[in-house]
Amino acid sequence: MATIKEVAAKSGLSPTTVSRVINNHPYVDDAKRKKVMQAMEDLGYVPNSSARRLRGQRTNTIAVIISRIVNPFFSHLVDAMELIAGEKGYQLILCDSRLDKGRELRHLELLKAKQVDGIILASLQNEWKAIEPFTKYGPVISCNEYDTNAQMPVIRCDQVYGGYIGTKHLIEKGHTKIAYAGGADRIQLTRDRKTGVFKALKEHGLSIPEEWMFPSFYGIEDGKNIFQRIYAMENRPTAIFAGGDEVAAGIIQEAKRFNYRIPEDLAVIGYDNQPIADLINPGITTIEQPMKLMGTRAMEMMVDMIAYNRKVTYKKEILPLQLVVRQST
Repeated sequence: MATIKEVAAKSGLSPTTVSRVINNHPYVDDAKRKKVMQAMEDLGYVPNSSARRLRGQRTNTIAVIISRIVNPFFSHLVDAMELIAGEKGYQLILCDSRLDKGRELRHLELLKAKQVDGIILASLQNEWKAIEPFTKYGPVISCNEYDTNAQMPVIRCDQVYGGYIGTKHLIEKGHTKIAYAGGADRIQLTRDRKTGVFKALKEHGLSIPEEWMFPSFYGIEDGKNIFQRIYAMENRPTAIFAGGDEVAAGIIQEAKRFNYRIPEDLAVIGYDNQPIADLINPGITTIEQPMKLMGTRAMEMMVDMIAYNRKVTYKKEILPLQLVVRQST
């Protein structure tokens, strides 16, 4: 097995720098970190603290990577995972990528270093080509977010359908001036959801002006900002499809501050059916994702793969979505 000195020689850096990278020291610049990681990859180096686990021992630990720890959606998803993990004798560790590709890859290193037995990707920042090398070290499952090019197990919903039924609902309510707010377009889930929105619009000969498109919006404050931008427009939409209940809640809260009537002046539809959708006044019409079922199935699949040393193969489960109609539309 390679040593730290060999990794240092291979990378052209000092053993101290190599040690800092291995221990996730915060004060190592990305260029040096990449050199060390590449050298470790080339030499097949595994940190000594983890080497004992290579002899067949398991950690009984599973990591789940999310993108925004403040998003209640992930709270419900991870809670369902933890319940199953605990019943099966596993502990769960939570990793937040903060929508950063580099952070996500560093969390995946936990699998390579044998610090966890498997990883569930509840968010997905990198393309499959960057994730695939890690699958040789143990099972990796995507849950919620996904890459259609990835050859790994996935538990998800039909986001095209979700975008479609939400937009169709607004159209059936008589709206022709519909705005859209979603996440980052580099995410497959977001692109598919938007595809569904435009599919429904196209069926009715409608379109969305560029100024009514609000990409990369996620939280309540984002929703408030969206409403302020809509309010400043001369040509305003009469409805908006928000890609999350937090965004929808922010829009509604700010609209009320400006004495805007919901849904008479602006109809709002959210996504996920988080508790806030039923607590805010008016209640938010939303697309319900089965968060508990999604987390449960992902963890059941992960535990099965670990327990029986099953190879990482491609398996897809599509879970149902449904429209929940409340007062906001």
